[in-house]
Amino acid sequence: MKKIEAIIRPERLTETIKGLKNIGITGFTVSQVVGRGKQKDTQGVYRGKNYKVSLHPKVKLEIILSDYMVEPTIKSIVDSAQTGEDGDGKIYVFPILDAYNIRTGAPDFDIDDLVIEEG
Repeated sequence: MKKIEAIIRPERLTETIKGLKNIGITGFTVSQVVGRGKQKDTQGVYRGKNYKVSLHPKVKLEIILSDYMVEPTIKSIVDSAQTGEDGDGKIYVFPILDAYNIRTGAPDFDIDDLVIEEG
């Protein structure tokens, strides 16, 4: 199993979710985050005063999936979230050693690890 963390622009979230659903990914977590990368600072105005914005609002998607779905998922995220401008985001891939179902306490296995015994 793998975990994909994708940091994307908030305005690209709806399109990215549509792309994920098209390849069969329906389970994920979305968080609002702020961050700093190559994207340039912007100017904001609060009560008539200008201020510098150096942390930009982003959205973080977290997806746990089978190894064979990693490449199609990355392609889908890039195709949906990419604008070609600085600040489009990053995708990180991590190995998942174990997963457990909180309701039952039982291990949650990757579909590729399941062995179906006949008989």
